[in-house]
Amino acid sequence: MRADLDRSISILQGEHPAPLAGQGYPQDSADAGSTLSETDRTEAILHSARSQRDEVVAALARIEDNTYGRCTDCGSDIPEGRLEARPDAARCVNCQAKRARRR
Repeated sequence: MRADLDRSISILQGEHPAPLAGQGYPQDSADAGSTLSETDRTEAILHSARSQRDEVVAALARIEDNTYGRCTDCGSDIPEGRLEARPDAARCVNCQAKRARRR
C-alpha cells in the first residue's frame, strides 16, 4: 500500500498546473477558473493520499511494535474483517465511530 501511495503522490505532484502568473500569454477568466478548479481538485486528492500514507506508515510501526490489530484507543482487538477491509485501521469500529462523531 505504501509503495502504491508513494507512486500516486509522485504522479499527483507532477500534475500541478503551471502558475497562472508569468505564463507568457494572457488568460481569460474562464481558463483561469478552470485551472484553479483543477489545482484545487489535485491538491485535495494529494492531501488525501498523503493522509492515507501516514496511516499506512503508522500501521507498519504498530506491526514493528507488536501492537497491530489492537485498538489504539481502548486496546481491544480489531476484528479481522475490519483489518482485511482497512489494513491501516488503528481503531475498533466503536472507537472509530466515536472519533467520527467528534469531528
